[in-house]
Amino acid sequence: MNQNIQKPDQKISEKAASVWRISSAITHAITLLILGIVIFLHHYYEWVEWIGYVLYVFIAIDFLYALYKIIIYPIYMQRTWRYRVDDEYIQMKYGVIDQEHVLVPMVKVLHVSTNQGPILRRYGLSTITIGTTASSHEIPALPNEEAEDLREKIAVLAKVYENE
Repeated sequence: MNQNIQKPDQKISEKAASVWRISSAITHAITLLILGIVIFLHHYYEWVEWIGYVLYVFIAIDFLYALYKIIIYPIYMQRTWRYRVDDEYIQMKYGVIDQEHVLVPMVKVLHVSTNQGPILRRYGLSTITIGTTASSHEIPALPNEEAEDLREKIAVLAKVYENE
């Protein structure tokens, strides 16, 4: 068994930041729309005054959080996301404030798949999902061809360990 595990050095697509921005913008627009509807209902039905204050606080917090998730977070996540697949391990390292370094032994891999939603499809990207007995891990925003090649590589390596 290899005692020197190389650090993950492969990057995800630079388009990932745009995908995450669009996704966050949609999510926060829906949240603000719902809060706006509740505020309208508050004024229309003349609910207790403190409910209005609480709603405005929620709107302010969501607006500030939206700015962070749309402007700042995608840039740093895209810059920090690294992965590496070798004969023994799949490594994923990511995070801005809370850094995570996940090491999945190839022998534990049960299945691997690629998926994409409408936003990823528009940018020609896919996400790889790696399933083990205990959990599931993702490598996000890889170009379609790279994702398919990597999926096949992981499937072949996992099959090798399965047959041993």
